[in-house]
Amino acid sequence: MDPSNASINSGTSSIKSPDVNQSMGLNRVSNGSSHPTTPLTPFSPVHMPKIDLPRPPDPQLDPAGYLRSLPAVRERCMILTTKAIRNELRHFDVDMSKFEDVVTFVSCIIKRDYDAPFTSIPPHGRYQHFSIGGRDRIAHLLSAFPDNVDATEKCRRLLDLFLVSVLLDAGSGTGWSYKSAENGRIYKRSEGLAIASLEMFKTGLFSTGKNKFQVDKDGLKSLTVEKIAKGLQDREGNRIAGLEGRTNVLIRLSTALDQHKEYFGAEGRPGHMLDYLLSHASTQASSAPIVLVPVLWEVLMKGLTPIWPSSRTAINGVSLGDAWPCSSMPQPPASSNSASFSPFPNAQGGAAPWESILPFHKLTQWLTYSLMQPMQSLMKIQFAGTELLTGLPEYRNGGLFVDLGVMTLKKEDNDRGLRYYTDHFAKSGTKGVEVAPMFTPDDDVIVEWRGVTVGFLDRLRIEVNKSLKKDLHGHELSLPQLLEAGSWKGGREMAEMSRPNTKEPPILIDSDGTVF
Repeated sequence: MDPSNASINSGTSSIKSPDVNQSMGLNRVSNGSSHPTTPLTPFSPVHMPKIDLPRPPDPQLDPAGYLRSLPAVRERCMILTTKAIRNELRHFDVDMSKFEDVVTFVSCIIKRDYDAPFTSIPPHGRYQHFSIGGRDRIAHLLSAFPDNVDATEKCRRLLDLFLVSVLLDAGSGTGWSYKSAENGRIYKRSEGLAIASLEMFKTGLFSTGKNKFQVDKDGLKSLTVEKIAKGLQDREGNRIAGLEGRTNVLIRLSTALDQHKEYFGAEGRPGHMLDYLLSHASTQASSAPIVLVPVLWEVLMKGLTPIWPSSRTAINGVSLGDAWPCSSMPQPPASSNSASFSPFPNAQGGAAPWESILPFHKLTQWLTYSLMQPMQSLMKIQFAGTELLTGLPEYRNGGLFVDLGVMTLKKEDNDRGLRYYTDHFAKSGTKGVEVAPMFTPDDDVIVEWRGVTVGFLDRLRIEVNKSLKKDLHGHELSLPQLLEAGSWKGGREMAEMSRPNTKEPPILIDSDGTVF
């Protein structure tokens, strides 16, 4: 089979020749750079019949269920964003007059890299990271499968791969890189983790079945820190952040797959969620199957609950995953103890304990964006409710607003972060290259930063669409397109210009391998 015909994508690219805007410091990304390229996937909006989506749980009756729901992310973050616009945050000064600079910068990047009306911009997803250097590695993987492997099994295999790859995709740290066995080239950060996960997958590291191109519960159960260290090329001088945390996430995934056979089958394969989604009572049959995003979300949130560390925020014994108390949110009375965390001091009365928590579910949303791609391309599945997904609250998107001056750490927090940075490198016995404030993922600074990032990305999409209105010819950029071609890429490019030695974000995260 010709690999060029095996891609899960179709169409032609409209990426254009350089249109450098020197005043903004923009340089077009080349295929040979460290930036991710985008697969050749035209974006074609699908007009579907009106479909009623299930409502999230009532927070007064089921606060844990509500905070684990997708709508809760945007609703709770908007409370914080309103405070940000009024410059009423606890840890950041906000200058909304600088927001137009972000709009201009992102609009210039999009116009530099794509032809109007920008319909060739693919939605944000893991697939793009596999395509670093302009090589469609997923197409080559598909071409390696025997002819008797049908589209359904191909899709299951990609779901297996993408899920494990996303779960490995927490911050890698400043000093880690990966040398590809395929071409001997060096890759870093998300692209390096993508290539590493693909090459581990191709060796059968995650499988114990006859088919090495799969992920199953028994293969994951047999993983060790040593095996993952070898797969990620972790060694002295090339340490990856959170190695043990990443390994434990995959081992706990084995438990999750075993506990939820209704989603993942007796074999315990992530890819069997495809069978569950296609047979679900809410899936509508039309010219192409229509799956509700909340149904996929339930599979990922409920089915993967066991993978998250038990130390995370919980309410009434129910773990919330990537959700954290935030002092800028409404606070319960100091005597309240109905949640599995202590309220902040000087709390104002009137709020229920759950109201102080900000849910993000970043990796689960990243999974949702990423897993939809192979299901759409190989199985022609349409998804209803994609508008519920938010921008991803991670350091590239968030760093964009810091580097361009919209958000500035207050002096007390900046000084505290710099002290942590110094202590961190002193304890690790290594030397930092470019000094920046550092915090743990659960620090109130980071939670506040992430919450505002979600709201600002919604606002950015609206303003960029206004800025590009003449070029869009009646179209509008979706949020996943903005993330792919604008905010995520823009955050990375600003980091490269502002901190050329490390290319790290303006605020550093002491990653545990499970967040960001």
